[in-house]
Amino acid sequence: MTNEFEARLLALQNAYHEQITRPNKKATLGNGVYDRYVHPVLTAAHAPVFWRYDLNPDTNPHLMERFGINAVFNAGAIKWQGKYLLMARVEGADRKSFFAIAESPNGIDNFIFWNKPVNMPETDEPDTNIYDIRLTEHEDGWIYGLFCTERRDPDAPAYDQSMAVAACAIARTKDFVNWDRLPDLKTPSAQQRNVVLHAEFVNGQYAFYTRPQDSFINAGKGGGIGFSLCDDITNAIVLHEEIIDNKIYHTVYEAKNGQGPAPIKTEQGWLHMAHGVRNTAAGLRYVLYMFMTDLNDLTKVTHKPGGYFIAPEGEERIGDVSNVVFCNGWVKGDDGTVYIYYASSDSRMHVATTTVSRLLDYVINNPADGFRSATSVNTLYGIINHNEQYIKSQL
Repeated sequence: MTNEFEARLLALQNAYHEQITRPNKKATLGNGVYDRYVHPVLTAAHAPVFWRYDLNPDTNPHLMERFGINAVFNAGAIKWQGKYLLMARVEGADRKSFFAIAESPNGIDNFIFWNKPVNMPETDEPDTNIYDIRLTEHEDGWIYGLFCTERRDPDAPAYDQSMAVAACAIARTKDFVNWDRLPDLKTPSAQQRNVVLHAEFVNGQYAFYTRPQDSFINAGKGGGIGFSLCDDITNAIVLHEEIIDNKIYHTVYEAKNGQGPAPIKTEQGWLHMAHGVRNTAAGLRYVLYMFMTDLNDLTKVTHKPGGYFIAPEGEERIGDVSNVVFCNGWVKGDDGTVYIYYASSDSRMHVATTTVSRLLDYVINNPADGFRSATSVNTLYGIINHNEQYIKSQL
């Protein structure tokens, strides 16, 4: 081992250590609904040095990177055995994604990847790419991961190497190391993305939130968040998708929308996090929004504030796919704290914290979208007049 090799290795290890031990803190003055944090919780720099480099000076004398990590984003989340786990989408420089688990003692910093990525089994039809897993601890005793499996469209002409088919893959585990891969979900839709498993049985059946779409990128005549039931998750087939939250013109979810993580159960209903997409002159813009469904009728939306809940800000707007936030994982703590894990611009992971009570206040009391400019003005007049009356009452 040369002095140059040793010095470079030490510098790489120090940079990695600094990254994984950097304390995080709340950003200043949020909106009262949630608190952002100053630093991302996972980035490409969080990938261990021994993933990226061959550390043997005989086979890698220049200590050059052998496997580049491009991004870490779109993580499923769960609290397990007292630790906060993020099952992240890790994208290599080769554009292939795989899953790797990082854990933290407190959910806001010190996330460290487990030594090895997840060795996810394949079906008889191998995946070209896998990504965006949603984790659900189901009442049947298993922890399920539903994720997107992407394969090249078999009907695509040879000259078009971009046409793909997206489907919902299903796997389950008891320890996050050993995974049972089940057959892909079958639905009436041409393609599926953003499918989420509900945590409880519904009338003795497994319940899914789906996002039907016509093609790989565009929802087409499909879209909206669907709801489906099936008897057997080991051969999951749904025959009907009931749209419970649709695309709507001139909203933040006019192009397409999809369920984020599995909803959180409260005494007043099920809290849902979703992403909405609209098209702009600069391309697609992804934001997060919320709604609530009835405690006993999951197809009934009872409250839905207008507009977005989280949109990209500052450096969050910059990345491989800019102007995007995406959430497929959140964790509710025993004290009512909610950790919202969201990715920005297909590049990195962040956390925002809030509480169940604040989310309920937001979802129930923030005004719904009136779908017209005039109704937005009427809403503002109502808030202004209410404040004027309150100020007068205090004089």
